[in-house]
Amino acid sequence: MIIEPRMRGFICLTAQPKGCEQSVKNQIEYVKSKGPIDGAKKVLVIGASTGFGLASRITSAFGSDAATIGVFFEKEPGEGKTASPGWYNSAAFEKEAQKAGLYAKSINGDAFSNEVKRQTLDLIKADLGQVDLIIYSLASPVRLNPNTGVLHRSVLKPIGTTFSNKTVDFHTGKVSEVSIEPCNEEDIVNTVAVMGGEDWAMWIDALKAENLLAPGATTVAYSYIGPSLTEAVYRKGTIGRAKDHLEATAFTIADSLKGINGKAYVSVNKALVTQASSAIPVIPLYISLLYKIMKEKGIHEGCIEQIQRLYQQRLYTGEPILLDEKGRIRIDDWEMREDVQDQVAKLWLEATTENLAKIGDLEGYRTDFYNLFGFGLDGVDYKADTNEIVAIPSIVTTIA
Repeated sequence: MIIEPRMRGFICLTAQPKGCEQSVKNQIEYVKSKGPIDGAKKVLVIGASTGFGLASRITSAFGSDAATIGVFFEKEPGEGKTASPGWYNSAAFEKEAQKAGLYAKSINGDAFSNEVKRQTLDLIKADLGQVDLIIYSLASPVRLNPNTGVLHRSVLKPIGTTFSNKTVDFHTGKVSEVSIEPCNEEDIVNTVAVMGGEDWAMWIDALKAENLLAPGATTVAYSYIGPSLTEAVYRKGTIGRAKDHLEATAFTIADSLKGINGKAYVSVNKALVTQASSAIPVIPLYISLLYKIMKEKGIHEGCIEQIQRLYQQRLYTGEPILLDEKGRIRIDDWEMREDVQDQVAKLWLEATTENLAKIGDLEGYRTDFYNLFGFGLDGVDYKADTNEIVAIPSIVTTIA
């Protein structure tokens, strides 16, 4: 079939397997070009199919020659229906890992569930024995708590007062005002349950209970802070409460790992185009302005550049890891530079529908968005007949 992007609002309903494969290959080549990293050799990535999780799996494998197990929840392809992009990404990753002689297996299912945890533990026990790095990079809007049976849904809302500010429809370039009503207490509880640290801790406890953590094992979860421009709806909103919980959980996990000399960190990463961030009011406009400035200064990074730098310049330097005053790794340091944020704040006041294409990088935003789904990449013939049925080599059955 000829596969083209099909949109519904801020969601792309199709994915291009050859484009996703090209994207994965590009990321692999970037990691290899930056030289070897003396990192972990047996790695579990929870949320391994897109974004920072995929970049972590690629960096572990092709930077440190690591064996990797990836856990994710992706839609399989069907006759005349494409898979979700993470499925095609993971198929391409496993294919390239096999070519390089690297162990790579994947589990497709709900990472919040006890069943997928059990399947993962059994696979580690059978194939790797123990793991020495666990990356936690889940990005889901809902979570069924396996112990209580309660289904929690996260919301993006401010706390206390209505939030009003500019936003942009990145498809049309129209800049407009948006208002978001404040949350209630239940919204906060649900968002923390989905996006906080409870499930991360459950994963580490399960691994530890079965002696699957190597001595000195490290676990890292990803977070975001962002600028004052977005804090009312992000860091000081419901998602911010969840991130606070995630960051506090790092200290709880670190205490639990002292017996094996293990470590737990939260890495605060840069704002990037993702399916989730595209639907957050204000964020697309902020990113459009940020990209323009960071590209002009030569300090722009995508997912793979961020994670490669995290591994090479923070996690595996042979020196003590540099942390901020709250004990977090900061790989958003270039985004949050004073000169960068001062320029963003200035341009924010000026931004209109008429001038955004000039003062911002809306085209770069759109390109990154379509790249997420395998569209718009160099070296891919998008007019060619493409087989939508692509298998992930290690997956025989899936868990719904």
